[in-house]
Amino acid sequence: MHTKKLHIEITPKKDLFDINIKEIFRYKDLLFLFVRRDFVATYKQTILGPIWFLIQPILSSLVFYIVFNKFGKISTNGIPPFLFYMAGLTGWNYFSSCLTATSNVFVGNAGIFGKVYFPRLITPLSIVISNLIKFGIQLFLFLVFYSIYWAKGYDLNMSIYILFLPFLIFLMAGLGLGFGLTISALTTKYRDLTFLLAFSIQLLMYATPVIYPLSDIPEKYRFYIMLNPMSSVIETFKTIFFNNALINWYSLFYSLVFMVIMLFIGVVIFNKTERNFMDTV
Repeated sequence: MHTKKLHIEITPKKDLFDINIKEIFRYKDLLFLFVRRDFVATYKQTILGPIWFLIQPILSSLVFYIVFNKFGKISTNGIPPFLFYMAGLTGWNYFSSCLTATSNVFVGNAGIFGKVYFPRLITPLSIVISNLIKFGIQLFLFLVFYSIYWAKGYDLNMSIYILFLPFLIFLMAGLGLGFGLTISALTTKYRDLTFLLAFSIQLLMYATPVIYPLSDIPEKYRFYIMLNPMSSVIETFKTIFFNNALINWYSLFYSLVFMVIMLFIGVVIFNKTERNFMDTV
């Protein structure tokens, strides 16, 4: 009687562009386990737990409403200010959460990476998916308030381009993942970049039409705002819900190309860093 010998051969990556999709799929159970871990661990040992997913965008939108609309007198183009800010924050929070968490993937998972083998890309992918769940919760909350304002008679015209929402989510996830993977290589050597990143993301938000409509930016400065690939994403996100402007397809295409390039660079740097990051972490 012959017995079939099963074995798994683990070899180091020889190519920086080596992405074994089949292997990642083989470890899909581990991916879902990491997704659960990331989602549960966020508010573990807190009193309100996942309710913070709802409280955070509500409080942030209220603060923005008071500071930028009541005191700052920043226009929202006739859109209810609270709803305007919540729309911008819903999209922005997903991008920034993916970027921040992914940028710390090597340092935060050094203990696991140093002991067990699995495709390392599973970890940043799990971050994107777990944050997608949070995004879904906050999007649902936004739609609840959207329905309330609509029922009160506010002129809210959801555009047919709502069908492009999955595409916008894909862009936000890809940009957050691409930037995060690139920065993750630097945080293994320079830990203080983590603090700098948190500050930089706040500044980048103000360079993105989250708290102001793009139409209020003077024409001579609008080009520089649109160099930020998230600007067209956030502006389109608002447009499909409020139908208050035309979609700039050229800017969206620019964001798509930028995302693909950034994701490619991020994966290459990630593959290079994972070879010897244990020596520096």
